[in-house]
Amino acid sequence: MIRRDMPMEEFVHDVPESVSYLIDKGIQAIACGATSWDTFEKAAEKQGYSDEQIDEMVEELRRLKRRSQSQQPGD
Repeated sequence: MIRRDMPMEEFVHDVPESVSYLIDKGIQAIACGATSWDTFEKAAEKQGYSDEQIDEMVEELRRLKRRSQSQQPGD
């Protein structure tokens, strides 16, 4: 389950497709070593996102993960 308190490293490992989404939002997912230790929430807050916006992004990323899983061979 995608959570706002997930470390970015775990987040990107769990949802590799999220990297381009996060870059589009101005959140560096893998480019900066320090960022990988932040939680998704902290990384988004550093970019000025509100709690409501972070919740919306979490929901969008959950949908992205579900779509990705449904497209995997053998499913």
